[in-house]
Amino acid sequence: VGLQRRIERFDLVRVQDVGLRTAEDPAILEWASEHGRVLLTHDIQTIPDFAHERVIAARPMAGVIVVPTLLALAAAIDDLELVAGASQDGEWDNQVRYLPLR
Repeated sequence: VGLQRRIERFDLVRVQDVGLRTAEDPAILEWASEHGRVLLTHDIQTIPDFAHERVIAARPMAGVIVVPTLLALAAAIDDLELVAGASQDGEWDNQVRYLPLR
């Protein structure tokens, strides 16, 4: 929500919004890929591994950005604002990146 306040028209969809709140990680990654969505997650334990498995299997993956829960909210929003403003379509395909950027 903080990011949406900074960037007008920021297109954010939560897993809860699309009926995936209780879905397994591979299903969430599949949905994100089918819809061309970069996945933002706090899940540092399992999502990156599943994302890498998709890439190794040559399955499409729109990208994952891991936001550690210990990262200050303002710092996370700053980095995500930078990413959103400087990224082009497809730039994050098949990548797993971690915040903070610095």
